[in-house]
Amino acid sequence: MKTYTPKEGEVARDWYVVDAEDKILGRLATEITTRLRGKHKPEFAPHTDVGDFIVVINAEKIKVTGNKLEAKKYYSHSGYPGGLREITLKDLLATKPEMVLEKAVRGMLPKNKIGRAQLKKLKVYAGTDHPHAAQNPKELHF
Repeated sequence: MKTYTPKEGEVARDWYVVDAEDKILGRLATEITTRLRGKHKPEFAPHTDVGDFIVVINAEKIKVTGNKLEAKKYYSHSGYPGGLREITLKDLLATKPEMVLEKAVRGMLPKNKIGRAQLKKLKVYAGTDHPHAAQNPKELHF
């Protein structure tokens, strides 16, 4: 008996909407990552992108536990001497709340072509409005 391998054209991808209001950042990110990778499907294969599309709304109302708002820092470096930039979670939530969830999910995905393709299926919005109503996304509760 041969092992079944899903082909890129055979994969049925669904659209889901997740409301991030009052959800814990890390716990929500792990559930989203599972759906983006397709690990909840019986035809999952680690070498093929079989995941679903996820639309996250209310990213500005996400919660964290402990002292993370002040203590957690995000770093970026330009590559030049003295080019290290840092921003706290509190400041990033105030300026770009979508990036907080995107960075958390990106860290949990594979660091290769498949991981980059899976990250493109994540759509994060700060408010309740999103432009993906034509895809008829289903409500997803965690």
